[in-house]
Amino acid sequence: MRRQLAYALIPITPAFWSANYYVAAKAVGEIEPHALALLRWGFALCLMLPFAWPALKRQGMPSKQEWIDSFVLGGLGMWICGAFVYYGGRSTSALNIGLMYALSPVLIALFSALWLKERFDKRQILGVGLAFTGVIWIVTRGDPLAVSRMQWVEGDLWIAVAVLCWTAYSLLLRQRPTKRDPFARLSLITACGVVMLIPLTWIESQLVPDWRISWEGLWLAVIAAVLPGFGAYQAYSYMQQQLGAARSGVVLYLGPLYAGVMGWLLLEQSIEGFHLLGAALILPGVYLVTMRKAAA
Repeated sequence: MRRQLAYALIPITPAFWSANYYVAAKAVGEIEPHALALLRWGFALCLMLPFAWPALKRQGMPSKQEWIDSFVLGGLGMWICGAFVYYGGRSTSALNIGLMYALSPVLIALFSALWLKERFDKRQILGVGLAFTGVIWIVTRGDPLAVSRMQWVEGDLWIAVAVLCWTAYSLLLRQRPTKRDPFARLSLITACGVVMLIPLTWIESQLVPDWRISWEGLWLAVIAAVLPGFGAYQAYSYMQQQLGAARSGVVLYLGPLYAGVMGWLLLEQSIEGFHLLGAALILPGVYLVTMRKAAA
């Protein structure tokens, strides 16, 4: 039943994450990146604690090593994969962001096989190839040669660091031992991430002229907390435990599909033929990577 739930979360999780595209597009001028990341995870922690507190209380204080692991994971997942993405979105294009994030599942799958010794067969390799090709087709709008004409800017560095840190977060979340259930563990990691973001946000407020948080920015932080914060990270943590890093990481391939639908519904962006062809490659690829081998 638990593995069935994990498989059911595969198409749902990227829908939660795609809300971050909307938040990033609307946040410029309304709220600064570190403030947005802090409020996002602060609000998400408030949602988590009522559910996680009984388990946290029952399991007692974390060990020294678990505190260290939680702060490392909080820094990777809540600080860098939060604020850095918002900084990057200010100066780089969606094409660059999409292409770089499409590399993350490939990196996760590769290092899962090499480092975590997770099984990765020819069928899954084919699935990664199909899904990656579909993502390239979508982010280049049906013109793969556009990659050679891309203009790289400062924002690309922010996104590249975020992609590498998300890969590390995914692998460490699976590799580091813990006796806590995924919900309680993620609550602890989130709390550590919030602690790290508090002084960083204060520094940002002192360095950025006209630093402000508007009502619109506050509302965007609530959206980011509920969907890509609370919902997506809890689901991803659960899938990591049940399915492994490689199979869970492939949900990132679904991001461009959901972002296209979200843009069509909320940002008045059109869905074109290259989106449909990309989807025709991505969806079978995700199936090949995540399906369990049929019993003999």
